[in-house]
Amino acid sequence: MIDYKKELESASRSMILIHEPAILIKMIVRMIVRKVNVKHAAILLYNKEKNSYVLTISRGETGLKIPPGFARVDPNSALIRFFTTERNKLLNSENGALVYGEISNLIWKESVLKNGEDMQGLLHDVSEQMQMFEAQVCIPSYFQNNLLGILLLGEKNSGEKFDHEELDFFSALASDVAMAIRNAQLFEDLRNQLDHNRDLFIHTTIALAAAIEAKDLYTRGHTERVTKLSLGIAGRLILDRAFPVPDNFLENLQIASLLHDIGKIGIPEMILNKIEKLTPEEIQIIHEHPSKGVTILQPIKELSECIKGVKYHHERYDGMGYPEKLKGEEIPLIASIISVADSYDAMTTDRPYRKAFSSKEAIAEIERNIGKQFHPKIAVALIELYKEGKI
Repeated sequence: MIDYKKELESASRSMILIHEPAILIKMIVRMIVRKVNVKHAAILLYNKEKNSYVLTISRGETGLKIPPGFARVDPNSALIRFFTTERNKLLNSENGALVYGEISNLIWKESVLKNGEDMQGLLHDVSEQMQMFEAQVCIPSYFQNNLLGILLLGEKNSGEKFDHEELDFFSALASDVAMAIRNAQLFEDLRNQLDHNRDLFIHTTIALAAAIEAKDLYTRGHTERVTKLSLGIAGRLILDRAFPVPDNFLENLQIASLLHDIGKIGIPEMILNKIEKLTPEEIQIIHEHPSKGVTILQPIKELSECIKGVKYHHERYDGMGYPEKLKGEEIPLIASIISVADSYDAMTTDRPYRKAFSSKEAIAEIERNIGKQFHPKIAVALIELYKEGKI
């Protein structure tokens, strides 16, 4: 004997914890099929983009399953209209469930007859749709008086009819399902919005990088190349399991690489583009660009990890870099990667004071500075990419 009150409480607790609509619906349908022992169950769920009710999940015996997404029901179809109009209240159903075996009796109810052929015709069409879905029971699921979906139940494996207690259980479950699905959809919308905002932020970051390069005539394309190279190095390090990295490391590295020279916005163009040798004072001003970058980005709290790459990408493994003379593993991984990529691209690009190195010459210089300027594992990763013809 099923304790429906206990099952409802258990289902409600589980539903609250799930924020992905597809997983939530799958769990609900699986629970119904298993607990109530029906041949199959499915949910028609409203899809705003398609403006239709789509069969999202169908579970049951082979042959009775309808593939998810295969069936799509228009809002003007009989089944949807039945549950979205006031007329179904004439049937005086306490739990809101529509039972296929009772439709023929409903057609001849006095309240239906008084409403003429329109209501009778609607019930005939509903009966045909339920046959198509092989549904013995339909239970509506409302959210703020809007029909969110319909739970479709096939017949019981035992062949018995659904009793009043079971229909009450499904009605209460449908109410909880509506709330849970709506919450899950809101979470999904939020994730999609965050993804959209992230893409928007990346594009804004690229625009910022272009603004930086517009000041420095000799580094056109530098930011894009450093970003691509940094991600290539990181991919190799992850593949080799050289370092443990968090899930969002590559995203942070991409942003940090794009913004690593953003502090140059605050450096005079006459210094950035000077052909003659820089004076000690001018070198000191150049060395301020990582700190200036931090000042620019610090108000954006979501960039805390990215800022480490901007601030420390000129630190050296031997502790002779700037701005804080960090040494070895004190230097954040994100900064050490950008440092190697930045140095390689700087060497292979024409500068006011020298011609570009060849790739072979730049790699030889990287090798000479392993353990001095560069983190050994990161430098080796770059060298391997070069030997494999990937840079």
